[in-house]
Amino acid sequence: MKKFGLIGYPLGHSFSKKYFTEKFEREGLKDYAYELFPMENISDIEKLLRDNPDICGLNVTIPHKIGVMYYLDKVAKDAKSIDAVNCIKVISNKPVESFFSGDFSPLKVRLEGYNTDAYGFENSLKPLLKKHHNRALVLGSGGASRAVIFILDKLGIDYQLVSRKKGRRQITYADLNKHILEDHLLIINTTPLGQSPEVEACPDIPYEYIGPKHLLYDLVYNPAETEFMKRGKANGATVKNGEEMLHLQAEKAWEIWNS
Repeated sequence: MKKFGLIGYPLGHSFSKKYFTEKFEREGLKDYAYELFPMENISDIEKLLRDNPDICGLNVTIPHKIGVMYYLDKVAKDAKSIDAVNCIKVISNKPVESFFSGDFSPLKVRLEGYNTDAYGFENSLKPLLKKHHNRALVLGSGGASRAVIFILDKLGIDYQLVSRKKGRRQITYADLNKHILEDHLLIINTTPLGQSPEVEACPDIPYEYIGPKHLLYDLVYNPAETEFMKRGKANGATVKNGEEMLHLQAEKAWEIWNS
């Protein structure tokens, strides 16, 4: 049996469990399973791995994308730059190899950390970009914004963080005005606002200044069309939800686990 799973807390409806369970069934992978592992304290990862020696890979969600890095033997370059890991490859340590490598971890596995969120976001966003999408507003300054900012830097897109509290590198929603919105034609929502069941919620931005040149990208995927997207669409903007990003990051994780 090859086992994969998701760690985080709390774990409600899981895109990953549904996605991989259906993938295993579709591809006839009978000895594969994907499970949810609710984990309030990230230190419990050691017990999880000892109790489940057949785990080959893990996805990581909030609130452990940063804290889990302490337990990893290796962190990929991109994940280090983002300072967040959402994918772990679990490699069985063979005693002889461990002796010669000097790896005397109390666990019988080697843990490698990656960030597939960035890959998913980049490859979902790029086909929609036009030359005038050279400045972005990033709504939210939490963990989800890290991969987004990393990719905007990579693509050479200038960005402005928007949050509830003013900071050294961020403005507040109250600071947004006609000039700022007309100057930033790419707007990315990294907050959970509008996510089911609170489907009527949306980021507090002046939607009246949104126009046909705007691209509104929402990391939320449930519902398929969020209130943020509806309001942008009503003013002629191009809109996109985060479902394709999730599919892409899941397939990237699968590639990593099987490499």
